[in-house]
Amino acid sequence: MSSKVAKLVTAYRQHLTVPWQAGLAAVQRVIFAVYDMADELRLRATVDEFALATQQAEKRWLLLDVTNAFPEWMAAQEYREAYFEAPEDLAGYQTGELTEFIADLNAKLKARIAAEAGADTVVALLGVGTLFGLARVSSVVESIKDSVEGRLLVFFPGEHRPEDHSYRLLDARDGWNYMAVPLLAKD
Repeated sequence: MSSKVAKLVTAYRQHLTVPWQAGLAAVQRVIFAVYDMADELRLRATVDEFALATQQAEKRWLLLDVTNAFPEWMAAQEYREAYFEAPEDLAGYQTGELTEFIADLNAKLKARIAAEAGADTVVALLGVGTLFGLARVSSVVESIKDSVEGRLLVFFPGEHRPEDHSYRLLDARDGWNYMAVPLLAKD
C-alpha cells in the first residue's frame, strides 16, 4: 500500500472514531476521500481496508462501483450503434452531462441504497473518475445524498481546496463548491 493511500485509510479510521451525530443534514453526512489520480490503482487495491475499518467501527459497508456504469448503460441502448456514429445525438452530449445516462445511474444507485443501506451504513462510491465527460460527480452526489441515512463516502481522484471548499475531479475541470467533509492523506 502506498504511503499516501495508507495515510488516507488512517484518516478514514480516525474519522470513524467520532460518534455519528443524529439529525445532520444530508450534505453533512458526505465524506470525500481525496487522493491523487496517480494513486487510483493503489486505492482500488486497498478498498477492503476501508471496508475493514468500517466494520471495526461497528458500521455496515456498501460499495457502489460506478466504473462500468456507462459501458453497461450504452450496451443496453437500442440505438447504441447510431450513437457511436453520431454521439452528439445523446441528450446532453454538448454539455458533458448525458441526461438519460445520469437519470438511469442515479435511479440504480438510489435503488441499491434503499435495498441495502441503513442508518448505520457507509455507502462508498468508487469509480467516479470514469464519469468525467459524461456526468458531473456533483450531480450524482446531489441526487443520491438524501437517500443515504448513514454516511456517503466518495472516493475522489482529484484535489480539494480548503480556502473555498472546492473540489476538482482529475485536476482537469473547474472545481465546484461543496461542504462535504474532506479526508486527505496528511504528510
